[in-house]
Amino acid sequence: MEPIRVEHLCKSFDGKPVLRDFSAVFPAGKVSALMAPSGFGKTTLLRILMGLELPDSGKITGLFGKKQSAVFQEDRLCRNLDAAANIRLVCPGLRREEALRAMESVGLAGCAGQPVRELSGGMCRRVAILRALLAESDVLFLDEPFKGLDAETKQTVMQDTKTRCAGKTVLLVTHSREEAQAMGAVQVLAMAKLAAAPGRQA
Repeated sequence: MEPIRVEHLCKSFDGKPVLRDFSAVFPAGKVSALMAPSGFGKTTLLRILMGLELPDSGKITGLFGKKQSAVFQEDRLCRNLDAAANIRLVCPGLRREEALRAMESVGLAGCAGQPVRELSGGMCRRVAILRALLAESDVLFLDEPFKGLDAETKQTVMQDTKTRCAGKTVLLVTHSREEAQAMGAVQVLAMAKLAAAPGRQA
């Protein structure tokens, strides 16, 4: 499996640059972490790689034909469906029993039948993470996936995520070097240094 290569990527919104001549190589089957203050283009980069935004210029290779899955900053769950049903929406071949076992591994045993609108923010976050992890994918985009989790729960979820990510190409957006290390990141890219426009702190 080839790496994902990003070459000289640029993106502006309303004339204000968010990505400026950004280049990177994300090794196949490994975890890469992206770190920067808010506004330096981390989420924009992921959205471009997922095809949700078009770059102004630049080149991306290594993504064609690869199945992708993502954890967004928002949970993006169907509020009236229960937790297990939300997971199975993107995993048509996953049996309910398998979804329940996965939920148990991240401390969600007993709430599978509850509509997600009745779950806490941390519970919804874990459902969103499992949904992305259990979907069939070669590349996984994680945009601040562990936000809102207490310290103990975060450790459990990070370990489960690392195990389920094995062999996949993972791009992790995080503000925490500890999270990058826990996920086994082989590189940490400081986007503030690589992509920020001169004099701009957006």
